[in-house]
Amino acid sequence: MKKLIKSVIPSIIGSALTIAVFLLIGFNREDSNRPIQKQEQLQVHNALYTVKENGEFVPLDFTGVSKGVMNSVVHIRSTHKVQATSNSFYNNQRNPFGDMFGDDFFRFFQGTPDPRGKQQGQSEPFVQMGSGSGVIISSDGYIVTNNHVIDKADEIEVTLHNNETYKAKVIGTDPSTDIALLQIREDKLQGLSFGNSDLSEVGEWVMAIGNPFNLRSTVTAGIISAKGRNINIIDDQSAIEAFIQTDAAINPGNSGGALVNLKGELIGINTAIASPTGAYAGYGFAIPANIVDKVVGDLLKYGMVQRAYLGIMIRNIDGNLIKDEKLERSEGTYVDSLMENSAAAEAGILAGDVITGINDTPVLTSSDLLEQVGRRRPGDEVEVRVDRSGKEMTFQVKLADQNGERKLLAKKQMDIIDVLGVKLEELDRDTAGKLGIEGGVRVTEMGNGLLKNQTSISEGFIITGINHDRVTSVNDLRKFLKQEKGGVLIQGIYENYPGELYFAFGLPE
Repeated sequence: MKKLIKSVIPSIIGSALTIAVFLLIGFNREDSNRPIQKQEQLQVHNALYTVKENGEFVPLDFTGVSKGVMNSVVHIRSTHKVQATSNSFYNNQRNPFGDMFGDDFFRFFQGTPDPRGKQQGQSEPFVQMGSGSGVIISSDGYIVTNNHVIDKADEIEVTLHNNETYKAKVIGTDPSTDIALLQIREDKLQGLSFGNSDLSEVGEWVMAIGNPFNLRSTVTAGIISAKGRNINIIDDQSAIEAFIQTDAAINPGNSGGALVNLKGELIGINTAIASPTGAYAGYGFAIPANIVDKVVGDLLKYGMVQRAYLGIMIRNIDGNLIKDEKLERSEGTYVDSLMENSAAAEAGILAGDVITGINDTPVLTSSDLLEQVGRRRPGDEVEVRVDRSGKEMTFQVKLADQNGERKLLAKKQMDIIDVLGVKLEELDRDTAGKLGIEGGVRVTEMGNGLLKNQTSISEGFIITGINHDRVTSVNDLRKFLKQEKGGVLIQGIYENYPGELYFAFGLPE
């Protein structure tokens, strides 16, 4: 009996498979003469496939994507000359290449700093070197990276996948999003195309390409584990953080590298990691490609980022806020207060409202709101949905800049002092006489601009010259800078520090 069962089972299985095959090709007795229909078959090439919500088949084959994007990711080395001194002014300065590896859990992850030469307390300069990654976005040499990779660098060197090396020029930076745009002199490069980061989904496969620990052209794979993350790592008053979170392995040196989907499209610029040690511990964070695309477009077209604001102070909704304000919803962004010249106030939004959406995009957290507004320019109109004491309302808001203006600024319309990003005051004669100078202009406040992004000048610095032309007033400074193009040498003193100091920076063309 057992032998009979053993022989029957294979026969049944074989018969069932035969019947299934006949059914698939459309065979039946009533229409045996009908031509066999040719079936469309999916070519698998030894790869698994995943199916997206729209029914699209996406191959889980990393080899083809790797080959396609590798030539678009570069290695960046940045050099910063530091004047070592025992004076407390220099000892307290921010080290742009060394402070990425402090005790904070969230960290930027450019390559390990390499201080060479002199120790603290000696007067001779030494060199600090940092490394990171970048992404070629056009055939004529434009490269995107993180601002913290090249911040305050005196020299930037870019090495392509084929080991060719170039000197790079800074086209523009945006500390608020930690984006920098560089260019090298080459016109036959392979640029990486931007994908729509809004369409990327949690659970989707992605690949990270960069240069961790100076290991060139390293590829890792993982999934998107979250979107819209705010980790409070960008040190800027107008910071925009809505990171794509991924578990693809990324480490120091990956900063500025590419996060791509399985179509080979750029969906993010890798920027930070969550780690108690400074090395990979499971989670990395990338700036969404849609934000990068907007920032780069502004830098190329206007020479600066045209940032739009609603003009509100916001808070994330949590249990305490729900209880204190008796809110009827747990998602959205709470409007804590409105600023002067507020675009939101002009449209009718009030303190206490909960913003739930911008145009067709839901707003679940403050990061969602910052991302949506940060991708727009002054003068753009958006539809803002709010919950006011349980009642859904919609407002048409015309966004403004930080000063309440609703128009874009061209390069030629900008005051050169605004480009520097500083507030200034002219020295009176008595102060100038005590310092032994003819006159000068003191930096009273450092904002987001060229001097902050490209030099280590601090508040209190007294500007006395531009390219060896004597500066005694703000008008002198404005006049000399308008005459210059490209590199500028600025000289001056600190009131309580001996000797004259020199700093170099580049004016946008």
